[in-house]
Amino acid sequence: MLAIISDLHLTDGTSGSTISPGAFQLLGERLVDLAVGASQRRDGAYRPIDRVDLLLLGDVLDVIRSSRWLQGPARPWDAVDSPAMFQTVQQITADILRHNDEALSEFRKLAQRGVAVPAGTRDGRCDPEAFVTAPVRIHYMVGNHDWFFHLPGDNYAGLRQQIARRLGVVTNPQAPFPHEPWQCNDLLQTMRRHKVFARHGDLYDPFNYEGDRNASSLGDAIVIELLNRFGAEVARELGDDLPDSALAGLRELDNIRPLLLAPVWIEGVLERSCPHPAVRKRVKKVWDSLADEFLEQPFVRQRDTWRPLELVDGLQKALKFSRRLSVGWASWAAQWMWQLRGADSSSYFQHALAEQDFRNRRAKHIVYGHTHAHEIVPLDASYAEGYVLNQAYFNSGTWRRVYEQTRFSRQEHEFMPADALTYLAFFKDDERRGRPYETWTGTLGIAPSSSCSAHRLDAGTASDASSKPISTPSVPIRAPHFAVPLAPQRPARGAYVS
Repeated sequence: MLAIISDLHLTDGTSGSTISPGAFQLLGERLVDLAVGASQRRDGAYRPIDRVDLLLLGDVLDVIRSSRWLQGPARPWDAVDSPAMFQTVQQITADILRHNDEALSEFRKLAQRGVAVPAGTRDGRCDPEAFVTAPVRIHYMVGNHDWFFHLPGDNYAGLRQQIARRLGVVTNPQAPFPHEPWQCNDLLQTMRRHKVFARHGDLYDPFNYEGDRNASSLGDAIVIELLNRFGAEVARELGDDLPDSALAGLRELDNIRPLLLAPVWIEGVLERSCPHPAVRKRVKKVWDSLADEFLEQPFVRQRDTWRPLELVDGLQKALKFSRRLSVGWASWAAQWMWQLRGADSSSYFQHALAEQDFRNRRAKHIVYGHTHAHEIVPLDASYAEGYVLNQAYFNSGTWRRVYEQTRFSRQEHEFMPADALTYLAFFKDDERRGRPYETWTGTLGIAPSSSCSAHRLDAGTASDASSKPISTPSVPIRAPHFAVPLAPQRPARGAYVS
């Protein structure tokens, strides 16, 4: 059995909160249930599985989201072998491991103890009185927020050894943690046994991957030079003028996906919790000023060569309040980002269609993380000699808070929060009675009293929905368009007809 989770984004505590350690206790309990289910075989017999593989599919330890980058001279886009760069990554990593030790201990327990499942009898039955241990092997792949652990060299090997020890990871720390499956043979063979091809998915995000996973990307600069600096700057300049609920809402910028919707979130927070127009204007001015400085960064200006007119102009429209569109700002920003990666929606399933392991039918399951949006999308069903091969795309979601924009009136910039947890499980051979996969997504709603959206100060934007009649009597009530009317049947001879 192969289980996959991603996008934990465990930080050092200097920027945004992480999910409760209790979530990973739940993960341990679910792995036990999954292992017991996987021990039920296709022929009806019970045979305990020999092991559980757990893949951490990137963005596990979030090195980018740390205010420590603002306290020293180093930035992720500096030379990766510079002493200042390594020292910063080393300090942030140590703080992440220390700050999240309770959560990480749940992974260590799994690696050290495995999962206990009932033993099997000689006649293929479950013995509830005896237990055997299925070892748990934890694999680590990197994404765009922990890409530093993909760097070669003795210094970074030392960091990986610390991570392997604190998480119980079996991935060889002497080699760079893989970004692609073929960079670790043990992981590749594990995926192929389960007919899975998995990668983090940042490969298809032009803001967070620029062709080399041993180098920084524009997304790093957006987080550090804009999001991280904004929180610190607002607290310094306007901390005494903003209500606590506004400050709390602005600290949630870390959870907005995609990140370019951050200005939309800021405007919504100010509309709901800041009663003074002058203060709201000053907050937006701080953001625009930082956006200008960000856009003038040499690291950002060099990216002009991608699309000389489109990139900078698009970033200005997406990021700056002074350049925003009068209507449909959020929708325009989302569609612009889709176009940059050659897609027509927020889903990454179109990229899965181009994977070699999908096209040569080696993999039944194509798995990405990165987007924080759990998905299952059927890709293809092929037939040969009476056999059906069903192939699907999966997104492994996230283990943290997510905000989704409401649909009723998008111009109001409203978002709804929830804590999300997703895992995927894939079974090989006759495990789980021959079923190929199982997924689970849990969402825990946020109590209004703990949210910055507890009270609304403005009157809200009027909607024409309230002026519409509740019912629509002019619409005829009839069968669905696809219903086939039944032909009148003649009664059987001798039958009673009323």
